[in-house]
Amino acid sequence: MAGLDQIVVDSAHPARLARFWAAVLDGYAIRAYDDAEIARLAALGLTPETDPSVMVDGPGPSLCFHLVAQANPAKGRLHLDVKTTDRPGEVARLRALGALIVREAEGYTVMQDPEANRFCVFQQ
Repeated sequence: MAGLDQIVVDSAHPARLARFWAAVLDGYAIRAYDDAEIARLAALGLTPETDPSVMVDGPGPSLCFHLVAQANPAKGRLHLDVKTTDRPGEVARLRALGALIVREAEGYTVMQDPEANRFCVFQQ
C-alpha cells in the first residue's frame, strides 16, 4: 500500500507561492535551507529565492511548489506524490486498479489515474 507523501503544485515562481501558502496554513512553514543545500543551489547558479522546488512543511502532508516554465493543460497544476516501500509492487497494484504508467524515472514512477490525473509513486 502507498501513503501520501506530498502535494505538488506546479508554479511559475515557487518561492513566492510557497511563502503565500506558508502564511495561509496554520502550522506550516517553508523548509529551512541548511548550508549544504544553499551550497548545492549556489553551484547551480540558484538561491533559495530561485530554487525550482520549494518545500513547505506542517502538521499534514508537505507541499512542494515546483517550477514549471509553462502550463501543461493535459498534466494539471496539482498532483499527489505517494510513497511506498515496494515501488514495483505498488505500481503493479495501481495498474490493476486502472492507473497507467506515464514514465519511469530514477526513484519514482509518474502515473495517471483513470481520469488522466497524474501522480508520482516514490520509493520510501
